[in-house]
Amino acid sequence: MSRLTNERVGLVTMANPRSTSSEAYRKLRTNIQFSSIDSQIQTIMIASAASGEGKTTTIGNLAVTYAQEGKRVLLMDTDLRKPAVHLMFNVPNHVGLTSVLSSQYQVTEVLRETGVEGLHVLSSGPIPPNPSEMIGSRKMTTLLEDLKEKYDVILFDTPPVLTVTDALIISSLCDGVILVVNAGKVKKDLIKKAKAHLEHVNARILGAVLNNVQIPKSRNNSYGDKG
Repeated sequence: MSRLTNERVGLVTMANPRSTSSEAYRKLRTNIQFSSIDSQIQTIMIASAASGEGKTTTIGNLAVTYAQEGKRVLLMDTDLRKPAVHLMFNVPNHVGLTSVLSSQYQVTEVLRETGVEGLHVLSSGPIPPNPSEMIGSRKMTTLLEDLKEKYDVILFDTPPVLTVTDALIISSLCDGVILVVNAGKVKKDLIKKAKAHLEHVNARILGAVLNNVQIPKSRNNSYGDKG
């Protein structure tokens, strides 16, 4: 279990890369890399049981740390209902993933640079009437296979696991899932239920992030390990 402080909401890994929060995200990246010895972890979904747990903040900062390591990174916003990645990176969202899946644009036309070398964002695009069907389409699977040839790491932001089926569909396409838990906010039974849902579709849960942990200043440099 990794623990992240509530030092700052947003891209702290860009704004203050020497901070303790930035170091925690780097430790999370390292923990993911060491969570599998025999197989490569290239596609990663960041999940949560409910909304407001810090999932998008976590995935944004994790994406930055991978790029800072020299990886070719793509952050995909597959939350086609309440997208937020474009707001975090301040990129347009009038076209994006849904534009590609509906054959209006090629993916190369909608990829966005982020100001971080090696990191691209594929925003959600216009909200469609059929998000689950789009996410579960054969075209989505084909697109992902093509993108895996171009990027070292692909990260997926999704809706909460217990809200809609979209996250469960994405989890089946990924090498691993990280579950984000907001400390003191989400009840244990909801976390267990989200975990059970993911396991039911054979998602590979790599570990969890305990977000917004209150840590005394004297312990600011102490973080738990993933488990």
